[in-house]
Amino acid sequence: MGGDIGPFDDPPWAMQLAVRVEKTAPPAHGAVCEAAATAVVRLLTDPRAADPGGEWRDRVRRWESGRIRKVTRRGRGIRWREAAELPGVTVEHAGAQVRAFVPGPVDRVPPPLAKMQVAGLELVREEPGPPPEPPYAALVLNPDVTMSTGKSAAQAGHAAHLLLRNGPPADVAAWAAAGAPVRLVAGAPWEECLRRAAVVVRDGGFTEVPPGTTTALAWLVTA
Repeated sequence: MGGDIGPFDDPPWAMQLAVRVEKTAPPAHGAVCEAAATAVVRLLTDPRAADPGGEWRDRVRRWESGRIRKVTRRGRGIRWREAAELPGVTVEHAGAQVRAFVPGPVDRVPPPLAKMQVAGLELVREEPGPPPEPPYAALVLNPDVTMSTGKSAAQAGHAAHLLLRNGPPADVAAWAAAGAPVRLVAGAPWEECLRRAAVVVRDGGFTEVPPGTTTALAWLVTA
């Protein structure tokens, strides 16, 4: 499921996120959200996207000039393997595999990705695991907003993206150098999380939630 924040662009571009969901061993909700957030950051900090002259740089810059839309898809078997051949970055984390793809126009999604289903990704919501070693990104999804796993993964990706671009530069650099680990925080009071948040995601309202809904928060934990 998708998510949009930022000004409108025409034609719209999006970063596609693909979740591997095999019938015999589907991943859990939180692991997918964490993996999606990490995958977004690792793609954006990959030299092919970040360095002058990098082969992905122009596409990333074009995408970031409009809405930073993300669309979550799911696939298994041959469809996953075919999509994994497209340019992008895969993260394996806590039983989840999520691949972030180089952004492109939403009306020209490559066929291997277009075959993957968008709506209806809902996975088991597990108890949160222990936090990783700092530095890591703490990410909170709004407990008062109902979102599918696909929508949640897109919002997690948005929060990590905003944190990468707007967090304290030295802390962001250390986080990215550590591989951009993410912990999905559950159970903490929402108002307290709002006070701690370095970035706040307000959704464009194109799927599942009304425009302007606050869907996710994030901050960096450095010690």
